Amino acid sequence: MNIISVRNNPEYKEQAIKYLQNSWPGVSPVVYENCISHSINAEQALPQWYLLEKDDEIIGCAGLITNDFISRMDLYPWLCALFIDEQYRGKSYGSLLIEQAKKDSKHYGFKYLNLCTDFTGFYEKYGFEYIGQGYHPWEEESRIYQIML
Repeated sequence: MNIISVRNNPEYKEQAIKYLQNSWPGVSPVVYENCISHSINAEQALPQWYLLEKDDEIIGCAGLITNDFISRMDLYPWLCALFIDEQYRGKSYGSLLIEQAKKDSKHYGFKYLNLCTDFTGFYEKYGFEYIGQGYHPWEEESRIYQIML
């Protein structure tokens, strides 16, 4: 298993864009293209984009960003776009991406890592605690989770 930082490995930029666009088809494709392209030479530590590679095949992804389209702009960074290909789920591969995001967040001086989701029971297994609801610009709400680093 190999976690690839797209910022540190810009040769993966096009693969990352395509993989995230395919993994999250409900998000306008230009969002991932624009964010990943600009993250490579960003002066600030965030955003970061990760790919999970197994046997030379990309099987997962995640991002570490300043805000995940949620009203709690006082909280950051955010783990976002965590995705593992269906045939590889149930093997705790997502935890590898979570741990990388936690490690990087701590390295960049953050005390907490946040995420928003509608899932219950998954992130709690990795130490995240529910801290309240947040609201999206498209008039939906999500559960907000946080973990101390």
